[in-house]
Amino acid sequence: MEHIGARKNPSSPQAPAAIIEQLKSIPSALISDNMRRLAGTSNLRPMYQGEQLVGTAVTVRVRPGDNLAIHRAFDYCRPGDVMVIDGGGDTTQALMGEIMTTYARTIGIAGLVIDGAIRDVAGIREMGYPVFARGATHKGPYKCGPGEINVPVSIDGLVINPGDIIVADEDGIVAFAQSEASYLIEKALQQIQREQDTMTAIREGRYDRSWIDALEANSAG
Repeated sequence: MEHIGARKNPSSPQAPAAIIEQLKSIPSALISDNMRRLAGTSNLRPMYQGEQLVGTAVTVRVRPGDNLAIHRAFDYCRPGDVMVIDGGGDTTQALMGEIMTTYARTIGIAGLVIDGAIRDVAGIREMGYPVFARGATHKGPYKCGPGEINVPVSIDGLVINPGDIIVADEDGIVAFAQSEASYLIEKALQQIQREQDTMTAIREGRYDRSWIDALEANSAG
């Protein structure tokens, strides 16, 4: 039995493919709106240009600047998974670069979320593979451990559990339990329709802004 600091747990079941496909058409901002704008990241940025990232979380917790557990965690990832790495927000050493990113892509991992630094940014950007990180540095990682796999992690203050669904794009990263997916999809699709109606009203010159008066009246009271 492995104890705290060295736990390696089996990966959680993947989210259904149909759910993942639906989420690929929904921006992270709309999912955030329907989680009351309370949960999500602010300081991790996309290190690539391309489509949004959606998949099931395989989580990794490492000591800042050390990627030994990340190398082992590749064995726990299936095609379509998102590897989520809690590096404590440290950016003094890169946790991975172009070689590890290429390997992740080759084995079918959907993308990487790293609360830490990467290097080889130019090569990763050219690859067009979804990588989100807190920063970049030329300084490489150590490989001493310890580390844990498939435990709850904190990514820029966002708690992510193994098996959570990750949705990430240029606006940021949100994560939620698979049991919440159907509700969030339904609410987000309704919001997409409302926003499309608003855009149409703006273009046609009939946008109703009376809500501003109502809010000002309430705030004055």
